[in-house]
Amino acid sequence: MARRLALSDEILLKVEKPARYIGNEVNSVIKPKDKVDIRFCMCFPDVYEIGMSHLGIQVLYSMFNSWDDVWCERVYSPWVDMDKIMRDKKIPLFALESQEPVKNMDFLGITLQYEMCYTNILQILDLAQIPILAKDRDETSPIVIGGGPCSYNPEPIAVFFDLFYIGEGETQYRRLLDVYKENKNAGGSRLDFLKKASCIPGIYAPAFYEEEYNADGTIKGRKKLYDKAQDTILKEIEMDVSDTYYPTKPVVPFIQVTQDRVVLEIQRGCIRGCRFCQAGQLYRPVRERDVEVLKKYAVEMLNNTGYEEISLSSLSSSDYSKLDELLQFLIKECSKKHINISLPSLRIDAFSLDVMSKVQDVKKSSLTFAPEAGSQRLRDVINKGLTEQVILDGAALAFEGGWTRVKLYFMLGLPTETEEDILGIGDLSNKIAAVFFDTVPKDKRVNGKVQIVASTSFFIPKPFTPFQWARMCTKEEFIEKAYKTRQGIAEQLNQKSIKYNWHEADVSVIEGILARGDRKLAKVILKAYEKGCMFDSWSEWFHNDIWLSCFEECGVDPDFYTVRERKEDEIFPWDFIDCGVTKEFLLREWKKAMEGNVSPNCRSQCQGCGAMRFGGGVCIESK
Repeated sequence: MARRLALSDEILLKVEKPARYIGNEVNSVIKPKDKVDIRFCMCFPDVYEIGMSHLGIQVLYSMFNSWDDVWCERVYSPWVDMDKIMRDKKIPLFALESQEPVKNMDFLGITLQYEMCYTNILQILDLAQIPILAKDRDETSPIVIGGGPCSYNPEPIAVFFDLFYIGEGETQYRRLLDVYKENKNAGGSRLDFLKKASCIPGIYAPAFYEEEYNADGTIKGRKKLYDKAQDTILKEIEMDVSDTYYPTKPVVPFIQVTQDRVVLEIQRGCIRGCRFCQAGQLYRPVRERDVEVLKKYAVEMLNNTGYEEISLSSLSSSDYSKLDELLQFLIKECSKKHINISLPSLRIDAFSLDVMSKVQDVKKSSLTFAPEAGSQRLRDVINKGLTEQVILDGAALAFEGGWTRVKLYFMLGLPTETEEDILGIGDLSNKIAAVFFDTVPKDKRVNGKVQIVASTSFFIPKPFTPFQWARMCTKEEFIEKAYKTRQGIAEQLNQKSIKYNWHEADVSVIEGILARGDRKLAKVILKAYEKGCMFDSWSEWFHNDIWLSCFEECGVDPDFYTVRERKEDEIFPWDFIDCGVTKEFLLREWKKAMEGNVSPNCRSQCQGCGAMRFGGGVCIESK
């Protein structure tokens, strides 16, 4: 089928990386548009290289295109150079596969992976010539639906969306699209469809709800504007992850992207229960993929893509029960074809290091530890489940194995943090450097020294975590903590072996506001976009002064969302969503954190989080 590019050669030659906009990549799907009933455009609201690295979109793209009546295409945020040209020349945003305008599709599905992409959502709608506010759309506009982790608190962006899909996409999308077809064939309106959709499990239609507020700005309750809409939206979850859709023919880009490799998702969920981690709560319970299925997927995907690297994806790969068997298989397969194996999310122990020494070029690689906190006391508060001795023993094994570079990740601003905890970051970094000098004899030190890279990010309380009640630090407090950390490192004996990096504080504060926000923030987001904010997660394009001026102009106090500790009985903007983990469990964990008590992981002892109701995964594996 002949394809005509939406952009002329003249335009493509003017922009950086024209391959972002031409489509037709290996394994992309082209269908005759007159043979399908539904056209769905899947969007990642960031630049192509980031979006193409996202497994979730590849899964849904593969699933939708396996259905004869649906054609799923893709779109990403045009980079700033292309954005300007499209506005100047009034070129509507187009889908990569057909090169046709997104506004002509039936659905625009936007994945919400991080809060700092919210202004890019408005860029997508604006460039696509789709009304930014859902209430302004008519029968000719696509249905705009959001999904992904940020949809678990959809309220700050609710007015921009017609629907949100809460949970994993494998379970209800077929039903939703069938309802759309039935409504269309029966001559039903857009409103008719939204009403029917609002009754489907996992689907949230924000137009049918209204928040009511107390005098102090907290939420008093929620009022339904359509009586048949669901009172509570329970997340959708695919319990049989071995027998579900998987993109064994993922789209292969023409240009290098962030994750330029085959991605093999080995399990969903995490048993660990770190109290700051949203993903660890949202994706409960842990569900493992069958190891034979994974072996088959790995071979097929490598054959179908030509990639030279395969990465195991999960929140905690070391907890996958058949990891040893899977890795032995992959080492054998990949060594024949000179394919690299990437192993993120591994605990550093003898087994992991043995495996890594077989699959990595030791000279090039560094090892990563995520202690998250500088002291054992604070690691207990956050339920990290990692002792200093385990870290030092892991470092010793690594240095004996030939590694000379260690990355350490910490968070500043965690609940109950003291100056002692902050100074503990430098202390722990120093101890790891000392382990190198104690472990590796002088004549064996290939590069002469060790490099410890300590990085700190700033703690951001997220919905559906035990820390959703916590206060968040101000920008000034964060900067002071980073300064103290740097000072602490500078005072260490091995300071020359330690490098320190830290995240921008102002970005973290805005992210914290958006993470726990309500509908009042929509006007701020819209104002920020109108004043030129886009690509806010890219430090060179982030404009903190514009954001602050927008809060002021809209009469919204940013501190309300960050610096106050929530009362135990406060109604949160996201309380109408049920992620499977109960608020009572999260509150119990919050109180245990304040007492410095740890909770065992799911395999050691059930904590009664609520996820057992799904009847599968780690909850029943030992029963």
